Amino acid sequence: MKGFVIKPSFSIQLAAEVRARRRVLRLTQQDLAQLAGVSERFVRFVEQGKPSVQLDSLLALLDTLGLELQLATRSSAARHGAAAGSREARP
Repeated sequence: MKGFVIKPSFSIQLAAEVRARRRVLRLTQQDLAQLAGVSERFVRFVEQGKPSVQLDSLLALLDTLGLELQLATRSSAARHGAAAGSREARP
């Protein structure tokens, strides 16, 4: 699966949430990596707020911590804009 770029403010929030949850669970970065089936380096990248990560690895990490990633529409304007764009792209 290809990586995706995360907006800086989101990556900072994600980093803080992952780090805090790992500490509450009293896991080391190495422990978390082993439990999630990812590298310790990947855990460090997430906790440092690296703006580009592998989605499948991120989801495994969050699942191990009992966290989930959710998507939400920001506003009705954004929702309408996306719908208009998809209509225009159709033949």
